[in-house]
Amino acid sequence: MKRVFLILSMVLFCSLATTMAQKFALIDMEYILKNIPAYEMTNEQLSQLSEKWQGEIETLQQEAQNMYKSYQSDLVFLSAEMKTKREEDIIKKEQEAQDLKRKYFGAEGELFKKRESLMKPIQDEIYEAVKAISEDKGYQVVVDRASAMSVFYASPKIDISNEVLAKLGYSK
Repeated sequence: MKRVFLILSMVLFCSLATTMAQKFALIDMEYILKNIPAYEMTNEQLSQLSEKWQGEIETLQQEAQNMYKSYQSDLVFLSAEMKTKREEDIIKKEQEAQDLKRKYFGAEGELFKKRESLMKPIQDEIYEAVKAISEDKGYQVVVDRASAMSVFYASPKIDISNEVLAKLGYSK
């Protein structure tokens, strides 16, 4: 009985020692980004660019729609050859709009590339600040509360978001 109690005590002590040795911290990336003016300016710039490109696509789609309406109204007066030519022109215009949409908004489109090029320096700066704070304070793990779906509750005491902002020069 003493032996079992001693072994259980040792296991409990070792597990507590391991747990106590690790330090965790949280950050809220959304909160940090909202408090960085460069991020807001970047978002505004991307939004304007997106609206401009969306306008270009809508113009092409409207042209295709107008061509189709004109085609429908002229249908009875067109020869088979003219019908085919106009149909091909309409399809070509619609395809042009789709290609432009893919070019601007596709998975590897211009908006994605622009967002990546503008956001990467901000994200790198945040990463370096988190890394420096972690090394200074001895944190082994820093979890982003905004993207960690499995964090149901965390004590505000371990949230270092304001420290990250201060390290970046945006005191809160």
